[in-house]
Amino acid sequence: MQAENGGTALCPGSYDPVTLGHLDIIARAAEVFDEVVVGVVDHPVRKQKTVFSTEERMAFIEEETAELGNVQVKPFGTLLVDFARDNGARVIVKGLRAISDFEYELEMHQLNRKMAPDIESMYLMAAPEFSFLSSSGVKEVATFGGDLSGLVPQRVAERLQEALRL
Repeated sequence: MQAENGGTALCPGSYDPVTLGHLDIIARAAEVFDEVVVGVVDHPVRKQKTVFSTEERMAFIEEETAELGNVQVKPFGTLLVDFARDNGARVIVKGLRAISDFEYELEMHQLNRKMAPDIESMYLMAAPEFSFLSSSGVKEVATFGGDLSGLVPQRVAERLQEALRL
């Protein structure tokens, strides 16, 4: 059920790789907002080199969100609040899994709020089945040949195992 006058929200991330937890947050945001822009960071500052190109990360998300008629996937390499404004988003939606996420997100929220007090942050708690799930954890499992089912979409699992094959 889509909210009326829900406006546009931005779900930013590196999505390297996109996990089922990310997709759950995007789908839940799509139920609340009229439009959801999934912003894929071109060159993440906090992460080392990405396994997948920006284009491939975007393609994975587009494929998995195609049935959600109100989701667009776009790359960005600017300040998050500038990207939000450029896309008409007044809300940044992120998922929270644990206290460690909260500490980082609180700091980012305060910085964003200082630069753009008109843009709100909204946090969705991770579904219990995804509360442990992170892209870095998925990459570690893939590196050692572990089972990725239930963690990432099948096509992502195949490409990840191919990319990280030792």
